Amino acid sequence: MVVGSMTVNTDIVVIGGGPGGYVAAIRAAQLGKDVIIVDDQPNLGGVCLNTGCIPTKAIITASNFYNKIKEMTSMGVVITDYHFDVEKMFSWKDGVVKKLSKGIATLCEKYGIEVIQGRGFFEGPNLLHIEGKSDVTAINFKNAIISTGSVTIQIPGFPFDGNYVIGSTEALSMAQVPRKLVIVGGGYIGTEMGTVYGKLGCEVHILEGSDRLVSVIDSELVTVVERNLKLFNVTPHYNCKAKSMQIIESAKQVEVTYDENGKEQKITADKILVVVGRKPNSRGLNLEKTQVKVDERGFIVVDAQMKTTQPNIFAVGDVVGQPMLAHKAQRQGKVAAEVICGLPSAFDNKVIPFVVFNDPEIMSVGMTLADAQKRGYDAREERFPHSALGRAMIHDECGGFTKIVCDNKTKLVLGIHAVGPSVSEFAGEAALAIEMGATVDDLSLTIHPHPTMSESIVEAADAVLGSAVHIFKTPKK
Repeated sequence: MVVGSMTVNTDIVVIGGGPGGYVAAIRAAQLGKDVIIVDDQPNLGGVCLNTGCIPTKAIITASNFYNKIKEMTSMGVVITDYHFDVEKMFSWKDGVVKKLSKGIATLCEKYGIEVIQGRGFFEGPNLLHIEGKSDVTAINFKNAIISTGSVTIQIPGFPFDGNYVIGSTEALSMAQVPRKLVIVGGGYIGTEMGTVYGKLGCEVHILEGSDRLVSVIDSELVTVVERNLKLFNVTPHYNCKAKSMQIIESAKQVEVTYDENGKEQKITADKILVVVGRKPNSRGLNLEKTQVKVDERGFIVVDAQMKTTQPNIFAVGDVVGQPMLAHKAQRQGKVAAEVICGLPSAFDNKVIPFVVFNDPEIMSVGMTLADAQKRGYDAREERFPHSALGRAMIHDECGGFTKIVCDNKTKLVLGIHAVGPSVSEFAGEAALAIEMGATVDDLSLTIHPHPTMSESIVEAADAVLGSAVHIFKTPKK
């Protein structure tokens, strides 16, 4: 590589420095390749680190601590004089993001990965043009990995202005907590952010287009979260369609007009948060200068090795399809790098864990009962209520449960799902069990530490086997 020239050469150029991109770059560098990352943002980490997963979960944690104080009276912890400082909370959140971003930059430096800030687009199957602050304007590459992620979907009639109408990015850095907030979209981002601001004292209304929240998750899990929302000053409205908005300058508020079950309604608020989903960020790459194909929704078409229809160009992460999750992107980034380096790697995982960091948390891994039955399994499910789980009682959060979906004949574990405190922490165990082809017997025979939330997996497995000892099940004759 000739650093500082107008055109440089490299083995691999990675377009986008998010979870899929920087992981791919580091893995390729570990395997001896010359790598350049091109990213249009000043800091690596992509949406997940800078304006998504990490900062969102940081303020979720802060709001949880704040809310927990008033719930601790029953435990004998009585605190009467406390408040939150929203400016300090966001400053702390920014500090977490900065440390992690700096860590990624340091790793790239140690692995000899050059990072160029700029916008990259193809001029051919082996040439990338760069627009940005760097004096490097073009890169000749042998292989490219596209990891450009996704962008927020905006809806007609609700243009983002950074003040009255905002997206998830602006919701992470508001100068003050609004008195009233309308959230358009009841997916995991909408419910997470609604819970955060509800706990901080805001009156929150969620307008959801379907008849339930977080529709990608088993409805039984979501029901537990829905029950708690009213405790946090959050009101969901179902079967809604946001139609228009009008700014009321004199009151410094905005009025939202929406249909709810076919009837027109109006509601005023200080801000509108629009979180109806994301779409692939594949435009502007000049893919027509290559043989890379995209589908009708804009997702780049790839195979199990993350190869596009242009043999030397790969793509990973949000830009290749659902689910749009950082951990999926990281795995795909490793696969792409390893395939380029000649290793027999493929994205052939059986499951991708899904977690909603709400209150309580939801984790879902593998098939639901309905999924399994549709696929032809003689499936069944059993659950263990957290009302009988010591650790849940210690958390003072007993309303959730853990359930297992399995094949009735072979006892093969097909899915593990839970809603409750800190259940995200055993989503990895659930994924490992399914990836390794574990049976319900394997789970039952594995000793889990007591008292923990993860032992609910053993209890649910015992329920399947008819040997549960901490809940009553009618003995089989």
